[in-house]
Amino acid sequence: MRKKNIRTENLKINNSYIEQVQQYKYLGSIINGSNSIEEEVKERIALGTKAYYANKKFFKSRLVTKSSKLKLYRTVIRAIVKYASETWVLKETTIKNLLVFKGKILRRIFGPTKENQIWRIKTNEELIN
Repeated sequence: MRKKNIRTENLKINNSYIEQVQQYKYLGSIINGSNSIEEEVKERIALGTKAYYANKKFFKSRLVTKSSKLKLYRTVIRAIVKYASETWVLKETTIKNLLVFKGKILRRIFGPTKENQIWRIKTNEELIN
């Protein structure tokens, strides 16, 4: 697919020029000239990871139930990652990145499973149930 060359003129208001930029952040979302959301999704995943690490003590605590950890995940971390997602047009790679992030966080919340004296990570099916 070929990109169109869009010619833009400088905007002058009251003897001052408005700077043209390639992208900017508005209300927490990245707006760019090519309408791609890859950068937005990467930033949202990074913010979700920061939110996880900010609450890592809570997620690692054995005193907190798994249902409470899941509630925190759903209300804080997932909400941060999915902010403004209703405007996204997703590609397969973007969907995969979001699912990988979800699995990574849920595996950290649930931890490994011990089977026959051997520790292993949970499968995606185990995380859903």
